[in-house]
Amino acid sequence: MPRFPAQAIPPYTEGMRIGLLGGSFNPPHQAHRAISQFALKRLQLDRVWWLVTPGNPLKENGTLHELGERMQAAREVANDPRIEVSCLESVIRTRYTIDTINTLRRRLRGLRFVWIMGADNLAQFHRWQDWRRIAGQVPIAVIDRPPQSFRALASPAAKALARYRLPENKAAMLADQPAPAWVFLTGLKLNLSSTGLRNPDGSWKGTK
Repeated sequence: MPRFPAQAIPPYTEGMRIGLLGGSFNPPHQAHRAISQFALKRLQLDRVWWLVTPGNPLKENGTLHELGERMQAAREVANDPRIEVSCLESVIRTRYTIDTINTLRRRLRGLRFVWIMGADNLAQFHRWQDWRRIAGQVPIAVIDRPPQSFRALASPAAKALARYRLPENKAAMLADQPAPAWVFLTGLKLNLSSTGLRNPDGSWKGTK
């Protein structure tokens, strides 16, 4: 089976528990790091990989900064050896999350992946391409983002997957669970969003 290009995949060792945080990172900010460090602790992960996407099928890409600029900014914001920044989707030319996950699982069989998303993403997860297949491929950790909590837990996806939800006190077991499995993690207070850190012309405000 062909190897990933060297620049596409972060360093790893067999058996690692790896969280995947996908997004445009336009711009990256401290909430991305806080979510990652929270997930590392609560899910007992070895690494979190930031998958900086070339574009987002559900968002307007007119104000999207160049991938290289977003990658560099993400590395500066991450500032944690356990958080790796990757341009994987650009290299393997995947557009949808399901394709990225399938490729990772097929080529890196010795790793245990968890998909990480905010509660705002769970609220619209039913709009993602093949969202049910995503849930059937990897466990999912949802990070609470008040005031999105009720909307997220009342969403079509949350209702459809309700019987696969783990109690929050079992979060450390998530990476070892067969999909579908998910957990809703509370306790992290976040006020930042990439949208709020962009000026009307698409330029970035201060992010650090």
